[in-house]
Amino acid sequence: MARQRGSVCRLCRREGLKLFLKGFRCYTEKCAIEKRNFAPGQHGKRRVKVQGYGVQLREKQKVKRFYGLLENQFRLAFQEANRRKGVTGELLLVNLERRLDNLIYRMGFGSSRAQARQLIAHGHVLVDGRKVDIPSYLVRPGQAVALKPKMSKNAEVQAAVQVARGRGYPAWLSVDPDNLRGTLSALPRREEITMPIQEQLIVELYSK
Repeated sequence: MARQRGSVCRLCRREGLKLFLKGFRCYTEKCAIEKRNFAPGQHGKRRVKVQGYGVQLREKQKVKRFYGLLENQFRLAFQEANRRKGVTGELLLVNLERRLDNLIYRMGFGSSRAQARQLIAHGHVLVDGRKVDIPSYLVRPGQAVALKPKMSKNAEVQAAVQVARGRGYPAWLSVDPDNLRGTLSALPRREEITMPIQEQLIVELYSK
């Protein structure tokens, strides 16, 4: 499983918004965006006018980092969305939201998508009662996602559940936090994906 070995807070600062890569820290005043809301590096405070290809690239990087994908993984996700009938940009975002690691995070069983991927890779996640250890697994509507019963005693999981209760759950998920179980009730609609994303810029980037 690939990992971001550098400071993930630098990624948030580079994109200029919270990507929620650091778990609980992102909800406190210690968040890097709260303390230093400018790009990292010696010239981070300088205003640089970005246009054309640069704007498209920044949008792609933002979405890729938000969902925790590597470059090749993101390209494959785009190609999959491009093969299907419909609006490519919207299909891309819906498929990214359907990823098992994202659902574990959205359901509040992990404090970040990185922690969710770790839970999956270590075999703690069940889909319809079967162990699934592939973070990129695309969950279908109606499928139930749960953690193994022994994880109810895990302190980090319980802390993540408490934070998620206060944060709330997306309308397209049905979550039972007490039993560490949830269901993908329906595919999310575009307006339900609230992350500030201009997916058409990504489509234009890959269409060149």
